Amino acid sequence: MTLWTLLLGGLGVVAISAAGTMLLPRHIHIERQSTLATTPDAILALATSTQGYQAFNPYKSVDPNLSITPFGPTNGIGAGFHFDGKDGKGSQTISEIGPSHVRYDIDLGAMGQPVQSIHAIPTNDGTRVTWRMDMDLGFNPVARVFGLFLDKMLGQTFDQGLANLAAAT
Repeated sequence: MTLWTLLLGGLGVVAISAAGTMLLPRHIHIERQSTLATTPDAILALATSTQGYQAFNPYKSVDPNLSITPFGPTNGIGAGFHFDGKDGKGSQTISEIGPSHVRYDIDLGAMGQPVQSIHAIPTNDGTRVTWRMDMDLGFNPVARVFGLFLDKMLGQTFDQGLANLAAAT
C-alpha cells in the first residue's frame, strides 16, 4: 500500500463516520414527571419568579458555588438570570406564561438554545408536574453524538429539580 492509499482510506473512514452522525436525531426531547402534594398555583408562583426558581434550581444542588445574576423584572415574562458554574454558563429567561405552564428560553452560547417548560396540572392527588426540554442539535456531528446521552444526564437533573420543587412547596 502506498501512503496515498492509506491517507485516502483514512479520510474516507472519517467522512463516512461524520456522515453517519447525520443519521442520529437532530431534535431531542427530555421529559420527567412527578405528582406533588401542592396546588398548580403554588408551583407556578415559584416557576414564574427568578428568586422562586432558585428555591428548586437543580443545578444549585450539585454546584453550591453556582453564580446566579438576576436580570429583568423579578417575575413574569422577561425575568431571568445569568448562571456560571461547573456545568457551564449561560442565561435563562421566562418567555411565556400560560394558565398551566411556564416556558424558559435558555442560551448556552455555542452549546445551543434549548427551550424548557414546567407544566402544572391539577389531579386528585395534588399536581402533576412535567418538566420538559427540547433542543435542536443542528448539523454538528459532535452534538448529535452527545445528544444520545442527554436524556440520562438531564433526566437526572430534572428529577432532582422535581424533588427540590416538592420540598419548596
